[in-house]
Amino acid sequence: MNIIIVGSGKVGRALTKQLARENHDVVVIDRDPQVVEDLINDFDVNGICGNGACYDIQKQAGVDKADLLVSVTQTDELNILCCMVAKKMGCRHSIARVRTPEYSKQLDFMRTGFGISMLVNPEFLAANEIARILRFPSAIKLEPFANGRVELAEIGISEGNDLIGKPVHIIHEKYRVSVLVCAVKRGDEAIIPNGDFIIKQGDRISVTASRPELVNFMKKLGLYRTRTKRVMIAGGGNVGYYLARQLTESGHTVKVLEKKEIRALELGDILPGSEIIVGDATERELLNEQGLSHQDAFVALMGRDEENAIISMYARSQNVGKVVTKASRISTNVLSSIGLDTVISPQELATDRILSYVRALHNSEGTAVRTLYRIVDGKAEALEFSVPTDFEYIGMTFRELKLRRNLIIACIIRRNKIIFPRGGDCLEAGDTIVVVTSNESLRSLADIVE
Repeated sequence: MNIIIVGSGKVGRALTKQLARENHDVVVIDRDPQVVEDLINDFDVNGICGNGACYDIQKQAGVDKADLLVSVTQTDELNILCCMVAKKMGCRHSIARVRTPEYSKQLDFMRTGFGISMLVNPEFLAANEIARILRFPSAIKLEPFANGRVELAEIGISEGNDLIGKPVHIIHEKYRVSVLVCAVKRGDEAIIPNGDFIIKQGDRISVTASRPELVNFMKKLGLYRTRTKRVMIAGGGNVGYYLARQLTESGHTVKVLEKKEIRALELGDILPGSEIIVGDATERELLNEQGLSHQDAFVALMGRDEENAIISMYARSQNVGKVVTKASRISTNVLSSIGLDTVISPQELATDRILSYVRALHNSEGTAVRTLYRIVDGKAEALEFSVPTDFEYIGMTFRELKLRRNLIIACIIRRNKIIFPRGGDCLEAGDTIVVVTSNESLRSLADIVE
């Protein structure tokens, strides 16, 4: 596919790297000539220095022959304008990053009125992710598939866990639960385990299951925590606003600490169900005064990653049940290494959403990616597909199929029933299938077979 990326910040660079790796023809546009030169040299793409909303620049980039333009500059209005210009010039699809909360109420109008294919709001995605985790705080991370019928949960294996030293295949027999271990993070390595894989202390395992089975599994391991009720949020930016709104609407008691008085007053007007405190969340006295140790969860959403890391570590020291940390620049691996397991990156969430859309566009066989999550710190992917009636491998057992290495069929959803397939099972038309793999560029369901 011919893809134009306008803006080369963290999201733009991540998209350029991944899409070039997947052999798309990529042109990057940015105002900074050094940034453009670096991207050209690092990823073997084409680059143009200039204003991405300018007719001449888009023409030079070949927008009239492009399959997709993605605009991820720092300015919402510029992103929208870039997509509108691209649409007028003949580009087939466009994606704009739009972060301003006021625009969130008119996304449908932007899609239909401006012809923008997709709008991505990283802060809103992050708030959704955090809210989902707080509803099931036993997991480090939690991703939904098949409209929420299946969850993919990441669980830490700490000292004393009953799974240590045991092979994966005994889980169903020992605990009588329908879960499947589909990926393991061990150190810096991502492993797609077979049944004989032995779980060790320090592993982080990803399991698929329905919500009731996941709860049952966590209870039997002694890891289950009840849903959070009292939540303290440090930082009243866009993520904090979206999250506080969701949590108050779902019945949580929410306290937001915001350093800037003007922003705090604004939040007080638009979040009547939340308690807004003016103060610096990096001050220990303020956290203690506001009852940090009595909270069920603490979410660090300050502007600087370093501040988020420090106050998250302090919250852990005060035995807060669940601590969530936002990271924009610091690697999730680095934060995990200092004990901060649940780390949310708005930029990574936005990148995943855009990559999922690109994979779906690229596929022409009717078996395109419906949902994509990068898991195990980005070293593996979990993908959701639908099985069409003309899929060539329908009726063939998995024993007959030669699946690609480092790939596992995590589950099949068939008429609302969750199936963990064995060798004698096969795919049927209408199935939803979840695949976990450490292979890159799995673009269609047919790619599961060598």
